[in-house]
Amino acid sequence: MPEILSNIQSHILITGGSGLIGKYLTSALLAEGFSVSHLSRNQDKFGRVRVYRWDPEKEIADPSIFEGIDYIIHLAGANIGEGRWTEKRKSEIVNSRVNTTRFLYKLITENKFPLKAFISASAVGLYGSETSERIFSENDQPADDFLATTCRLWEEAADAFEKSGIRTVKIRTAMVLEKSDSALTRLLMTAPFGFLVRFGNGYQYIPWIHISDLCGIYLKAIKDKFVAGAYNAAAPEHTTHNEFIKALGIILKKPVLVPNIPSFMLSAVLGEMSGVILNGSRISCQKIINAGYSFSFGNLNVALADLLKNQ
Repeated sequence: MPEILSNIQSHILITGGSGLIGKYLTSALLAEGFSVSHLSRNQDKFGRVRVYRWDPEKEIADPSIFEGIDYIIHLAGANIGEGRWTEKRKSEIVNSRVNTTRFLYKLITENKFPLKAFISASAVGLYGSETSERIFSENDQPADDFLATTCRLWEEAADAFEKSGIRTVKIRTAMVLEKSDSALTRLLMTAPFGFLVRFGNGYQYIPWIHISDLCGIYLKAIKDKFVAGAYNAAAPEHTTHNEFIKALGIILKKPVLVPNIPSFMLSAVLGEMSGVILNGSRISCQKIINAGYSFSFGNLNVALADLLKNQ
């Protein structure tokens, strides 16, 4: 049986707490009785959460912020979907993840703060932008494209915490399903015009996870001291792009445009970033299930119905 740790008086510091995942996770943690703080470039109020300012590019942060912190959840990172992937933008995407992780490690180790666990976001992009029938598990090696390299460097930076004796968890996240500001909302961009569209040949898989299950996995990573290393955060149901859009169309009662939008058109608009949409493989979540996590939304139709019930 996993040893479940008490959340009484436990204090969690989140980087990137004002982002999509951070907002939901903050609410979930507060509901569980945790004390939560955010580390942000802007020292603004965030409800019941204290927000501390840092500037990771200049390596500026008051070390006293980390006094009494039990867990760090590291979500900070430039949005991969904002802007074309120029060389400058690629550098920003990598550095915003890797350098911030290294800076956190420096602050924690130099000041000898007794951190109970360091939990870092990562992504299933580590396995590469490819379409195949292979089911990728945490034992598979990283691919060599841009996103895979970014994830590998990100995780290697987090591994420094593990090497120093701090329990370290890396959450490799699939496409997050959420109703207001996620990849799902981008797939719904044509819905107001009365139809939905599909991209490429449609046979690429879309690994996905409901925002509630993603928060649940983070809670599991905090509470269960035997959870360590990398875990895929992807629903157990494997879905192709065609199947995904079809399910959306049925729930929203909107037709799906035929034929699919050709790959070359999306590539012309998005460049290298188009590979994220046009390719995708199946991802195993068996490891987190074996650790004792039970998905609330393992079925796509149920997940979409929950998120789109008021639309």
